[in-house]
Amino acid sequence: MLNQKQLDLINATAPVVAENAETIASTFYPLMFERYPHVRSMFNMRHQQTGEQPRALARSVVAYALNRNDPEALERLMRPIVNKHVAINLQPDQYTIVAECLMAAIGKVLGDAVTAEILDAWSGLYWEFAERLIDAEEATYRVLEEAPGGWRGERDFYLADRVAESEEIVSFYFKPLDEHPVRTFQPGQYLGVALDIDGEQALRQYSLTSRPGDDVYRISVKREGQGRASRHLHDHMKVGDHVRLLAPVGDMVLDDREAPVMLISAGVGQTPMLSLMAQALDAGRQVIYLHGTRNARVHAFHESLKAMAEQYGSQLIYRYVYSDPTTTDERRHRGIINRALLADYMPRDVTPSCYFTGPTGFMRDVDSALAALGIDTPYRHFEYFGPSGQLH
Repeated sequence: MLNQKQLDLINATAPVVAENAETIASTFYPLMFERYPHVRSMFNMRHQQTGEQPRALARSVVAYALNRNDPEALERLMRPIVNKHVAINLQPDQYTIVAECLMAAIGKVLGDAVTAEILDAWSGLYWEFAERLIDAEEATYRVLEEAPGGWRGERDFYLADRVAESEEIVSFYFKPLDEHPVRTFQPGQYLGVALDIDGEQALRQYSLTSRPGDDVYRISVKREGQGRASRHLHDHMKVGDHVRLLAPVGDMVLDDREAPVMLISAGVGQTPMLSLMAQALDAGRQVIYLHGTRNARVHAFHESLKAMAEQYGSQLIYRYVYSDPTTTDERRHRGIINRALLADYMPRDVTPSCYFTGPTGFMRDVDSALAALGIDTPYRHFEYFGPSGQLH
């Protein structure tokens, strides 16, 4: 528990720390990787290069300092962080590594301005945040372990099948090596995947695209040119190969309303939408699914989505647009998902539940457009592929 003197120091120095938060975070990660190289496997190094991971850490620490006494804000902050941590099997002792390196980074960036008392105050804040996360993560581990077919940490699976969905996306079907049941999941959730690549472990998270209750987990992965894990899956993972999976987690799940559901995705962002769509349709809700991608060559699941639209009639409205169409693509499908397109398909008589995924810029634009169209925050749901963060 922070004492009043520590709180006063945190409040007094918070503006300086917030101003330098990204620099502190960018200093922290190289320092931690240098001192503790074994933790590198827990991070996607591409997110380090783009700055996504440092920005996410900086925002989280500052947000905690500002909202530590606001239960609702704290829950919104912690929930995605807990899920990401559980998906990489983060353990309590690893928080000690973070504490050491984060305090060292603060001292390095702020220099003589950081007294021993100030560092002690921020260390206290960090451990207050960490202990709350540790407790929430342990509760989540227990839920995952105690559920039928559940487990804690990593579990051995094998690749039962792989199917090319487009020129860039392949679906991978995993079954448990022990042939015991697997835990069901909620549509929209994702799996942690532990891969051995050139003698090193790589941990990644991929949305589930199968239906809950199946005896197989399906993920659908885009081959990224700079994506070490996706290239390994595409180029080297063969049927029969073994892989370790962490139990499904995630909070971008379908709400319990009866209102129509708008699903809005770009590129491989469509992966969580497939199971969300199936669940909404099974519940009798109308679904408006808008998807944007470059062209027909990289448009995954198109034929199955068209077949579903024919099967469900007016209950499922499926539209797609191409930002870089080929000469053979239909002209009426050219463009991008923007406010005008969203307005065209927005239900008029009731506020829909809106779910959107894709590149961060795409999600930012969609979020702003939905807000401008009168969709309040409780009805706008999104999930980051990389580090948890905020759109604005």
